[in-house]
Parts: sequence; structure tokens; C-alpha cells
Amino acid sequence: MRTAIATLAVLACLGIPAAAQDFLKPLEELVEELVPRRTQAPRPAPTAPEPAPAPAPVAEEKIEDAAPLPPIPRPRPEALDDEPEAEPEVEAPAEADETAPESGAEPLPETPAKTPAAPPDDRIYQTACPALLSGAVVGEMLEPIAEGICGERSPLSVSAVNVNGRQIGFSSPVTTNCQMAGALADWVGDVDAYANAALDSPIATLVTGTSMMCRGRNGNAEADTSEHGFANALDVVGFELLDGRTINVEADWLPASAPEGRMLRQAHGDACGRFTTVLGPEANASHEDHFHLDLGCHGKTCTAQICE
Repeated sequence: MRTAIATLAVLACLGIPAAAQDFLKPLEELVEELVPRRTQAPRPAPTAPEPAPAPAPVAEEKIEDAAPLPPIPRPRPEALDDEPEAEPEVEAPAEADETAPESGAEPLPETPAKTPAAPPDDRIYQTACPALLSGAVVGEMLEPIAEGICGERSPLSVSAVNVNGRQIGFSSPVTTNCQMAGALADWVGDVDAYANAALDSPIATLVTGTSMMCRGRNGNAEADTSEHGFANALDVVGFELLDGRTINVEADWLPASAPEGRMLRQAHGDACGRFTTVLGPEANASHEDHFHLDLGCHGKTCTAQICE
């Protein structure tokens, strides 16, 4: 019914004739019958929301009733001022025992006295020699040698070499370093092969001279230290062949055309390819009776050679 009244009111406002309004009335009544009527009560007019109540202020007396926080400790200057300066500690006399237990108390265990640390051992660092380990030379390692400016950390005592499937002994053992021992074995092997081919007899013994000796060059005390002083040189006097013949540097260097002279020159020339210093009878009077062989350093790069 409210809808019909509202519709007629709108039509009246719009200036629709009353006849038309009468025509629409039955329609309005039909709509009223078809649409079920609402029985709920009309909605109340909306009202403005009430403002939220402000939080109640905390009463001061409640704060006072709460447990107080612990106070922050403050330094006490008066205590610092009253503290006496630390006096230097004075060692108690030996007879006073401050740690002695009271009568009836259990004695404290004694602290063992600290033993002084033992001084470090003087270790010897030596280098193993491949020629000795492989069996190319026969000998043994010696203790380090130190004689003033002379010396060698890893010297060897060599008594023979194993070459060409045989052992060639030395007339006397030589003291030398590892490099010299290896070069010596290779050189003796070449000379032995030549002797066997040219003289029909291999070498049985190498006749050796001076090896390790702390002295100046050519025996001059005012000269530079010889390579003999560093176990880096060896003097060879000659060879003994397996058939009993002896080839001596001093006696057989000349004539050069003789079989013995040719063998000595072959040995001298072969040594120039293995050692850095080779001195023979044609070098000077000091070497007229032997070959001097060493691995000394010559030139800035230690690659220069002296072959005389």
C-alpha cells in the first residue's frame, strides 16, 4: 500500500492527469496483493555512534603501590678515596711457609718443581746420495766435516765403483761429496771401456791420490782455498789393468803415440766433459804426476770449464 501511495505521489508531482492516475490504481492494488507484506517493525532511524570512552587514568596511588625497581648501583667515591695504595710485595723469608695448613687440617699436596727444559739437540741434516743408493759407488756416509773455512755437510767415503758389470776398486778410499762420486763413477766407466778395447784389458784398480784436504790451491797457503777443502776434488795418479799392467800419469803421459799415452789422453779428454776443472801434466808443474778433477764454480753462472 505504501508503494501505491508513493507512486501516486510521484505521478502527481510529475503532472500526470488524474484519469491516468485512476487507471494505475488497480495496478497498484494488484502489486500489493502479489508481493507479500512485511510484518517486521520499521527500522529505527540510525543514530550517531557514541564516542569510545577515554582510557581511565592510572591512579597515582596504584603506581606508588607497585613494587619499586632495584636502584642502580653507583660508585662510592668515598670508598675509593679511603682505599690505601697497594704496597710492593715483599718476598717472605725462606723459613716462612705462608701455605702451611692450620693444626689439624689436611696438608696440601706439594707442587712439583718445574724441571728446566732440555736444550735442543744439535741435529745433523744430511743429503742422501743417489749414486750411493743405486750402487754405482761403493762406500758409506760420513759425519759432517768442519775444519775452519773447509768442510762438507754430507761427505762420502768411496772405496770402489760398479761399472760395466764389474767392480773397480780404489787403491785407497777417497772422501768426496755426492756430486763428485757420481761423476767419478761415470768417468771410470768410460776409461774402463776404452782400456778394454784399446789395450785388451779392463781396469782393475783406480790409483787415487789426494781427496779431502783443507789447503790452498796448488799447495800455496796464501792462495784461495782449493776445492779439495770442500770434498769437491780428487787427484788420480794412474790405473792398474786386470792383466797386471800399470799406467802412470807421470811415467806414461809421453810418448803420446804409445798405447798408454793414448789411453791417458783419452781419460783426460773424457774428464773434461764431466768435470768443470781438469788439470794434467801440461797445466803446470804441480800436476805433472796426476790428474786433478773437481766440480768447482767458474764464471758468473758456474758453467765455464777449465781443461788443461
